[in-house]
Amino acid sequence: MARSRDLTRRELIAGTVGGGFALAVRPVSAATITTSADGLDAGPIQIPGDGGPVPGYRAVAAKRKGKPPIVVVVHEIFGVHEHIRDVCRRLAKAGALAVAPDLFARQGDASRIADMKELQGKIVSKTPDAQVMSDLAATVAWAKSAGGGDAGRVGITGFCWGGRIVWLYAAHSPAVKAGVAWYGRLTGDKDAVRPRHPIDVAGALHAPVLGLYGGQDQGIPIASVEEMRKALAAGGAASKRSQIHVYPEAGHAFFADYRPSYRAADAADGWSRMLAWFKTNGVLG
Repeated sequence: MARSRDLTRRELIAGTVGGGFALAVRPVSAATITTSADGLDAGPIQIPGDGGPVPGYRAVAAKRKGKPPIVVVVHEIFGVHEHIRDVCRRLAKAGALAVAPDLFARQGDASRIADMKELQGKIVSKTPDAQVMSDLAATVAWAKSAGGGDAGRVGITGFCWGGRIVWLYAAHSPAVKAGVAWYGRLTGDKDAVRPRHPIDVAGALHAPVLGLYGGQDQGIPIASVEEMRKALAAGGAASKRSQIHVYPEAGHAFFADYRPSYRAADAADGWSRMLAWFKTNGVLG
């Protein structure tokens, strides 16, 4: 009882917004952005995939003329939790059919694991890039058919683990017109699960990618960002059109408004850059 009386307003708010967030990121910040689903068709979906159905979330305007552009949202290591669903709703209000597949679903439910080492060991490290590429292709196919999206306007964005995937998928699929990678790792150890990294495919992108990075990110050294820039400049047409923007004072996960790493000004600027990038490259109208 004494503890209840001592709860601060911030803790109470954080507890209210915490429902639906991954267990590994609790407590949830009171600064968390919540986007209403009013005016949207939003909710869970099942995406047919080669290895069975993939659960996911989609959001799109309830009233729309014609086929909306498709934006695939790739989650962090925490899976499709409330933050990713909210990103989908934000994109839907910007005019997109936003779809977030749970790319860890075949390995387990990442949102229900509280321990980071367990999450990495049981889920993230066991999810093959090849499986992810296949499930993303299935997601785009679902968005075109059941989702009613425009097959000629496909974009992809992702955060952290998902940021790395954006680079890889832009090199994998000619269906994508543009990508936006938020602080995705560019280099790393290789194995059968992760045989290549973004630096390895930088010169062979099918679509231009905008990379958004933090200058104080301890996991992604600026040296690797500069190496990526050089690889892009030496690549094909889409690679040369790609860009990387660094926020000097930001660390990792600066867009994650539900975490202490959130930097509101940098996140807002990155969001504006993302929408502009999708418009410039023919994804958004």
